[in-house]
Amino acid sequence: MHARFIAPWKDSTEKPAIYHCLSRVVDRRFAFADEEREKLRMFMRMYENFSGCRVLAYCFMSNHIHLLLEVPPLPAGGFTDEGLLKRLRFLYSEAFVAEVAKRLGECRKSGNEVAARELHAGFTYRMHSLSEFMKGFMQRFTQWFNRKHGRSGGLWEDAFKSVLVEDGVASRTMAAYIDLNPVRAGMVTDPADYRWSSYGEAMGGGARGNGRKARAGLVRALMAHKGYAADARHWAGNVSKEYRMILLAEGEEKLREAVNENGKVEVKVARKGMKKEAVEAELARLERSRDVAIGKMLRCRVRYFSDGAVLGSREFVDGVFRACRKRFGPQRKSGARKLRGNAAAAAGSLWSVRDLKKGIGKNQGFV
Repeated sequence: MHARFIAPWKDSTEKPAIYHCLSRVVDRRFAFADEEREKLRMFMRMYENFSGCRVLAYCFMSNHIHLLLEVPPLPAGGFTDEGLLKRLRFLYSEAFVAEVAKRLGECRKSGNEVAARELHAGFTYRMHSLSEFMKGFMQRFTQWFNRKHGRSGGLWEDAFKSVLVEDGVASRTMAAYIDLNPVRAGMVTDPADYRWSSYGEAMGGGARGNGRKARAGLVRALMAHKGYAADARHWAGNVSKEYRMILLAEGEEKLREAVNENGKVEVKVARKGMKKEAVEAELARLERSRDVAIGKMLRCRVRYFSDGAVLGSREFVDGVFRACRKRFGPQRKSGARKLRGNAAAAAGSLWSVRDLKKGIGKNQGFV
């Protein structure tokens, strides 16, 4: 397995990183029924609240899971004692949190700031971290699963896989790819009907029938590049409608005519004297057409989305390549590689750091 690509800016105090994470059950056996998938969602939300990471999209299948996870930087200056205790309550018992609060109070009263910082550090190293989120989430579920089924040992096959994803077109496309898992598997025809996914939850699925958290995550996946916070109130209107159009692949398809080699939408019908409103309407139509073509692509298995390591615009992938130059051979001059095979509809809009020439239409068991 290749070493994991972690965002070169991971120590930034401002810029978050987004990852597509995948993990499969050992022996690829179908181990997750309804109860298991409900528990997966419960533990995922627990660790989301504890860690400060944001789940933008997810899907729990019968033998593997997908997460689109945003890892924000730690708060500048760290946590207050109250902030730390609030996080701990999402994961630990009230008795445990009370004991931590007592120890912190004693440290503050005696002026032992070193001991207080060490107490904080014993928990905060697990926050705002890709590897610690996945480790904690998967281990907690494994412990529950083993107790329920009277088994012992590991549940997951190897370490989880991850792809570093740019916000904007890449995160939106990856979210749709994740939500379309049950459609590709032939389980449903409408992704809204699969309750153990971000879109299914956003549309009312889940134990409580409350998709607020899922809607907030999808808003962030679709609109983070425009400065949108993870707020479910933005879901209503064009955001949800445009996302559903991608998922259902409806409308006209004119990708080859509408998108140039750099992934920029061109208005080829514009003529001298054409009104601004007409130009803007045509731009919007062509953007929708591109989304439709990508939506159709997402109904196929796309290996780049599980094995591409880094996915985004050409500038984004080349930037990661330059920051991680030592990981590549001396003959390689650039990072971005054009998408091929089943992913060709996104070529020009999305690029990968890996040139997957063989088995492009396969993804080693992930749907």
